[in-house]
Amino acid sequence: MANQDKTPVLDTIAAMTAASLENCDLPADRLLLVRIAALAAVDARPVSYLAHVGPSIESGVTIEDVQNVLVAIAPIIGSARTMKAAVNITEALGFAIAILESEEA
Repeated sequence: MANQDKTPVLDTIAAMTAASLENCDLPADRLLLVRIAALAAVDARPVSYLAHVGPSIESGVTIEDVQNVLVAIAPIIGSARTMKAAVNITEALGFAIAILESEEA
């Protein structure tokens, strides 16, 4: 294999994310809320939300902001997917808290 990179999928996603950020003029908080809405729409797993927890907190996104996004998109994506997104976001927050606590120990 010509490419000796051991994380080609993660590297590709990181490159796509960097290009997206470079070409988007939305403020960080709005960008992250849009991404959370998109993750909910595609029924993303908790690990996908996990990548957005830290940046969301750093940019000032609140739980109320996320709840408002889920309320706004519920008529579009449906109640089951909205509830699943809420559960997955909660799981991601739990993972993030567990990671922080293990680093402090």
